[in-house]
Amino acid sequence: MNKSSSLGSLFSILIFAGIFSYILVQTGVISGAAIILIFLLLLGAMLLIGGIRIIDQYDRAIVLTFGKYTANLQPGLNWIFPGIQRLIKVDLRTDTVDIPQQEVITKDNVTVGINAVVYFRVDSPEKAILAIQDFTRAVALYAQATLRDVIGGVELDTLLSERDKVADEIQKIVDVATDPWGIDVTAIKIQDIELPADMKRVMAKQAEAERMRRAIIIQAEGEFSAAEKLSQAATVLSGAPAGISLRTLQTIEKINPDPSKTVIFALPIEFMEGIKSLSRHFGEKTK
Repeated sequence: MNKSSSLGSLFSILIFAGIFSYILVQTGVISGAAIILIFLLLLGAMLLIGGIRIIDQYDRAIVLTFGKYTANLQPGLNWIFPGIQRLIKVDLRTDTVDIPQQEVITKDNVTVGINAVVYFRVDSPEKAILAIQDFTRAVALYAQATLRDVIGGVELDTLLSERDKVADEIQKIVDVATDPWGIDVTAIKIQDIELPADMKRVMAKQAEAERMRRAIIIQAEGEFSAAEKLSQAATVLSGAPAGISLRTLQTIEKINPDPSKTVIFALPIEFMEGIKSLSRHFGEKTK
């Protein structure tokens, strides 16, 4: 109930009570002194009951006396002077406001669609009421403008890889700007980043090429490691008598070709020399 309606209701009740009292005095039912006493008691009761205000735990309230800010009221039972004072409540709980999707051009000239959500709370009730007309709408519009400014100054790769860092930068700017309004912006989260269809295809090709590059590097590293091990194995085999020949025989033994096919082995001269050395070695043992 606003100030004018409170005054109107009180004035109507007083007029009705005055007319009723005049009728009682004229008919002799009651004396004038008693009427005055009853009238004062009725007026006091109306002021007492009409001025009671209950403020919830999560609310704070400011009092305007003849339109001028005079006090803050805490949660619980409070009283104001009806018709003279007016109470305005402010919710101190954390509130959220959505930033609708914005078409923003990044620093590297890529158009993206971005939406976000702002988390804020009222830190100073008197500032939130007296310094700004609609603080919720003001926070939403300022955050929207700041988002466009910050996103326009970063490249697409930075936006995609450092989303939280960009959101923190927007939050700091908005928090500083809304501090004179008694608003504390606790966080800003970027919900979605929509890319053009052609950019999605280009990024998919880039990701595929990157994966292929990594696969080739891993394969090359594997071949390099295998070559090192083979080189070490060849060194060990070459130091043993007929080592290479024995390794060749083991390889031939593991081959299980199709009976309908013929496998031809080209044996090096070293293999034959190894066989001869192996024969001499076993011959010496039998003697």
